[in-house]
Amino acid sequence: MLNWLKGPGAAFKDPLPGSTNYLSAYDNNGQLIRAGRPFFKDDDQKTPSSHGEENSELGMDERAENSELGMDERAEQNIASEKPIPLERPDDLVPFPMNRQFRSQPVLSEELKDEIYRQVVADEKSVRVVSASLGVEMARVGAVVRLKAVEKNWIDQGKRLAIPYSRAVMQMLPQTPYRPEKPVIHESINDLPVHRDTLNQIFLPASESRHFTRVDAAKVFAPGLKPADTRVPHPELVEAERMTADGATRQEVITTLREKMLREEQLQIEKVKARKAREEKNVKKVVPPQGRWEFRFRDISVESVGPTGRDHRGVGARYGWPHEDRKRGQIKIPKRVE
Repeated sequence: MLNWLKGPGAAFKDPLPGSTNYLSAYDNNGQLIRAGRPFFKDDDQKTPSSHGEENSELGMDERAENSELGMDERAEQNIASEKPIPLERPDDLVPFPMNRQFRSQPVLSEELKDEIYRQVVADEKSVRVVSASLGVEMARVGAVVRLKAVEKNWIDQGKRLAIPYSRAVMQMLPQTPYRPEKPVIHESINDLPVHRDTLNQIFLPASESRHFTRVDAAKVFAPGLKPADTRVPHPELVEAERMTADGATRQEVITTLREKMLREEQLQIEKVKARKAREEKNVKKVVPPQGRWEFRFRDISVESVGPTGRDHRGVGARYGWPHEDRKRGQIKIPKRVE
């Protein structure tokens, strides 16, 4: 153990700034593997790096001398060096050497979190717009805003934050930086969510000459189910691609989609207000005198389960009802063609 700490393990005494410093990124001699790779600058220029061979020839004394430098000095030395270290690749993001299939996924940097919070709270932009502009999923944007609000509330209350622990954890994980001029895509933001009505096995016979679209597929699964193009989190991106393919200019696409999004947001706000008012009207509230609780009563009808007994408005629908499409003995092939 002591020999390893004085030899290859000396590289981990003062971790390399701006790197995850996983064990799999170094060889058995404690040399950084990617140091021999070419360095990519601004994603366009490639400058060959020749310091990989030099690093491989360093002795243990020179390695120990380099490890005695502080993180700030090593960072300045790396920035000022004419032979910079290349960025990490997926092969360098393997925290467990015996499990090469697992790779550490990037997390949002603190600068990107602050920018998300600023755009949503200060600039009053919608979550959908921020998600599309920064390449972060809408659910994650909402989570960042809520957690940042809690953090700022704690600071106002004078509570201590575990900033050193957070900084140490963030240094061990790959991060998605914030670049105003060219945002880095953090994750896929337009994945189609799985609807519960699409979990059944359906065999639909159709003629070869029929033009079967996604709209037709949605109608087969359930009446009123929207097609996949409108159920994705960002249907405006699909519409933008269609408009661009039809010859529309960039400014026309932005103006049209912006007006459409504003109308949809206003319509959604009105629907939410109407739904809440309707629910409040159908609920009878009883507050006992000198009581700390509020009892709410809602009228329930046995007919609300519908003719099949599976309507979501029925009592007990939340407990679920298993489908029988995979049950033995059930006929899965259509008996007739309509």
